Amino acid sequence: MRRAASHRTVWGLAAIALLTSTLAAQQGGPPRRTTNAPPAPSGQTPRTADGRPDLTGVWNALGDNLNGIPNQMANNGVVIDSATSARDLHSGLRIPVFPRNTTRPHNNEQAERAASLLRRIGANRPIYKPEYWQMVKDFDHNSNVEDPSNNCMPAGIPRGGIPSYIGQQKDHLIFIYPGQGGLIATQTMYRMIPLDGRAHTPMQDLDGTYTGEGIGHWEGDTLVVDTWGFTPNTWFDQIGGYFHGENMHTIERFTRNGNTLTWTVTVHDPDYLFEPWTATPRVAVLNPNPKAMLPESLPCSERDLDHLVTKEHH
Repeated sequence: MRRAASHRTVWGLAAIALLTSTLAAQQGGPPRRTTNAPPAPSGQTPRTADGRPDLTGVWNALGDNLNGIPNQMANNGVVIDSATSARDLHSGLRIPVFPRNTTRPHNNEQAERAASLLRRIGANRPIYKPEYWQMVKDFDHNSNVEDPSNNCMPAGIPRGGIPSYIGQQKDHLIFIYPGQGGLIATQTMYRMIPLDGRAHTPMQDLDGTYTGEGIGHWEGDTLVVDTWGFTPNTWFDQIGGYFHGENMHTIERFTRNGNTLTWTVTVHDPDYLFEPWTATPRVAVLNPNPKAMLPESLPCSERDLDHLVTKEHH
């Protein structure tokens, strides 16, 4: 199933975004991108008084990490190198592509349709135990109804990806994930991650939540956030019907290099997954405006779900 998702119609889809998408910084003009390759870091990595990398900032200079066709493709492991060349980051295989004959940006409908297809190209997919593949397929086929985010539920972890704002203190961090519509429609989420060396609450003593109980520690210059205690009412990827159980356990790693922040996550779910799954790394860029602020997100109000007439994914 994973292989089929990555190779069926890859050649005809991968270049849809090339030379077309713009990813708007929160403030300032939107830069036009001709490639979705991970951005090269620039500048120095600031450090806190205790010598740790300072992760504080608004991390949305390439647009929100859940939106934008180039981001969606890179998040799922497909990088367009040029007008005729792309590669799958997980397998290393080259993917033939063709350029578009226009540089006119997509409107919202076109962008969402293209992104829905492009998100299925990457080969890096979770592997479920055989008895659960039919559930995955059914959820995927009926995702317009089954996907929790389409009912304005929080995206959860790890689906939320990189927080758009990080506030770092010596003994804790604050993560903020703005709510949004479009590809998925979610509520604003926040997390408070302690860094004081505390132990996890036993999983059986926790009431499952959308963001779980996350506890942070440093491994060299990498922040590691270890989280369990989740509700099963989220998916852990944006497409594919990839559900999880209440015993899911995630390990996120955040590494800052100059103005970039790289995020990876490994998902453990022994109830459903055949093996732990590590997502393709994502890279966010610091908003260069020192006065950048996160705007208030519009409330998520689902009014269309009862009126859907097709199973076209959005």
